[in-house]
Amino acid sequence: MTARFTLGELDAAAALLRDGGVLAYPTEAVYGLGCDPHDRAAFERLFALKQRPPTQGVLLIGADFEQVEPYINLAAVPADVLVQVRESWPGPHTWIFPRSSLVPDWVAGAHAGIALRVTAHEPAAALCRAYGAALVSTSANPHGEAPARSAEMAIGYFGEALEGVLDAPVGGQHRPTVIRDALSGAIIRA
Repeated sequence: MTARFTLGELDAAAALLRDGGVLAYPTEAVYGLGCDPHDRAAFERLFALKQRPPTQGVLLIGADFEQVEPYINLAAVPADVLVQVRESWPGPHTWIFPRSSLVPDWVAGAHAGIALRVTAHEPAAALCRAYGAALVSTSANPHGEAPARSAEMAIGYFGEALEGVLDAPVGGQHRPTVIRDALSGAIIRA
């Protein structure tokens, strides 16, 4: 049975993640699937749920810059670019950076960079704070299906194979966040 957590049970939801679980949780526009980015077994279960090719990377979200900073190769990012990105956070802005050696290859997939967001959506940020680190964030849906916009829809997609769900509202965005390349400013996903 899928464990359901309320915002008052964030410590229990974070414990599920620390124990290698996959959790559906609300983001700015849709429900996301998350796990510890360094737990390969959890990550592989997440990709099996999504039926997604392993060459496609995922993004990481954090509650603050300090949670995502270790994944950035800061030596490859001009100071003015970092200032511009930091001014957009927290917020619904996902940026692709040159990745540091801390990014597991399975998280980046076939990509040279890593997509990161400091979320302003309080339920997702609170989950990251309770967990104490950045989390995987990829839309909660089987590959090719519409993203889940509620806990019920996420459970409907994955059933008992989904270990947990944080039952809270999604944010006010109508579409998943725009993804931009931090160095060039190019839009990767509109």
